[in-house]
Amino acid sequence: MSLDNKTGKKGRGRLLWRLLKGSRRYFAFGIFLGWMMSLLDLVNPRIISYTVDTVLGDAAADLPDFALRLAASLGGPEYLKEHLWIVAGAIVTVALLSVACRWGFRMMNARGQETLLKHARDLLYGHIERLPLKWHSSNRTGDIIQRCTSDVETVRAFLSDQLVTLIRTAVQIVLALYFMIGVSPRLSIITAVFIPVVVTFSVFFHRGIEKSFEKVDAKEGELSSVAQENLTGVRVVRAFGREKYERDRFEKTNGEYTGMWDHLMKLLSAFWATGDALSGLQRLLILFIGGAMAIGGQLSVGKFIAFVSYAAMLEWPVRSLGRVIAGMSRAGVSIDRIRYILDSSREDTSGDTSGCDFTGDVVFDGVTFGYAGDMEVLRGVSFTAAAGKTTGILGTTGSGKSTLMYLLCRLYDPTGGRITVGGRNISSLNREYVRRNVGIVMQEPFLFSRTLSENIGIGLEKNDIDLVRHAARTAVLDETAMKFAKGYDTFVGERGVTLSGGQKQRTAIAQTLVLSRPILLMDDSLSAVDTRTDTLIRDALDRADNRPTRIIISHRITTLMNADRIIVMDRGRVVEEGTHAQLYARGGMYRRICDLQSPEGMERMTGGGK
Repeated sequence: MSLDNKTGKKGRGRLLWRLLKGSRRYFAFGIFLGWMMSLLDLVNPRIISYTVDTVLGDAAADLPDFALRLAASLGGPEYLKEHLWIVAGAIVTVALLSVACRWGFRMMNARGQETLLKHARDLLYGHIERLPLKWHSSNRTGDIIQRCTSDVETVRAFLSDQLVTLIRTAVQIVLALYFMIGVSPRLSIITAVFIPVVVTFSVFFHRGIEKSFEKVDAKEGELSSVAQENLTGVRVVRAFGREKYERDRFEKTNGEYTGMWDHLMKLLSAFWATGDALSGLQRLLILFIGGAMAIGGQLSVGKFIAFVSYAAMLEWPVRSLGRVIAGMSRAGVSIDRIRYILDSSREDTSGDTSGCDFTGDVVFDGVTFGYAGDMEVLRGVSFTAAAGKTTGILGTTGSGKSTLMYLLCRLYDPTGGRITVGGRNISSLNREYVRRNVGIVMQEPFLFSRTLSENIGIGLEKNDIDLVRHAARTAVLDETAMKFAKGYDTFVGERGVTLSGGQKQRTAIAQTLVLSRPILLMDDSLSAVDTRTDTLIRDALDRADNRPTRIIISHRITTLMNADRIIVMDRGRVVEEGTHAQLYARGGMYRRICDLQSPEGMERMTGGGK
């Protein structure tokens, strides 16, 4: 399955609720403080209106009963007129309470969003670590990273800014309209008419740009993949002089990404410009009609000032409501992209975790497998790797040698046939249990940006330098490591960039040996070491305590010729099987490879025999 596949729009709410785990209380308290802040912001215009019309003027007070009782308890209009500092103090007190609520709101919102970010990253990373190898093989690394960073950030912005703003704005609009109706029902109707117009316009706009946001996010993932591939393979790019090609490729993708954003910005600009025009028209009508009413005596000056203040307060929340609805388009796309990862099925870890004798024979019985569709890589492969012995596997490129190792580690499962260890079908065993007992040294070793000791002991719960050095000695690495300036504390760099090919392979071998697994798979893992080191490593493995069952894949005859049994593969089938002497005497594919790798054969291949 590809990351480009859609997951639909159902279940977005469930995912948001899941992502909010641990941060819900912060957002809830923040929303409450936001409501209080909105309420307090609406109080001061009424205080100013009462002061202008009743305290400084002669108009009758137009306040709710509880407000009139509060004004009376402070001395009434005549007393307040002589002591205006009380009114000023009330305004300042309300403003300070509003500031305190605003501070608390921002604090709770900030804490909530950081908690959300941490939980979302942990959730995604933990899930990705449990996804099967097939999933990782079919999805681009850069796209996965982009979904775990950029898309998570978009969801965070939506939840902490837009969703909270949406809830707060809805309450603020209701409260503002309530206060405005108390001042002037006629002007309130003019104000209320514009609210559904702006919201409806935003909804249609939101639907129109959702596809654009989806395309932009997909292109951003593609851009991340291009950059990641080039940074990872920088040595290959330099070695083949592909700098210009790769730069042009990046610039082309970057240009397409920029063009998409340019188109999107044009749409957003049109949206905001139209919103500004609607808000300006609303403001103009309120000033024109309200001013006429104040001049004609239908509306007091204080109420007109209060209403204009309310209209100004309401303008941005209504615009924000449109912005939030428009922003939901990108958040919805990001939520679906995150859902794709979280909805992907984890690797099945069910099965028995005991009762298997991993010191027994490894048997491939009619094993068939294909990575995709009907293209079979293995076709009825059958052979036995005897317990405690060394089985060598030789074959042409693409014959399925490495696939055998992946199946034995249960990175994949056969599509036909079975693999048994000690008589037990490994398909019935827990995958993690199998991997704790089957060690594999990959064809292309991967080392982390850590010290040499940490890389070798990566499978240990606690790094034990004695175990590390013992494994390194078996892999003929100890002497080399001690020559480094910092010994085993030498930092090997990203992907082991500071080590040679042979040193990386020996580090990977030591990495596997440190856990003393009963089955050891070596997938062409001695190809970068010289023949002498190859021999020393195999001799050290022969002398090791609790000698493991070894299956060694190699293209080098000298690595396999002393194996107890050699399997020769071609086009997904076992075509020859036996010891070195038996296979050589048979005169088949094995002998042809031997002859090609002999000094005489090498001389003929290079033209030296002419």
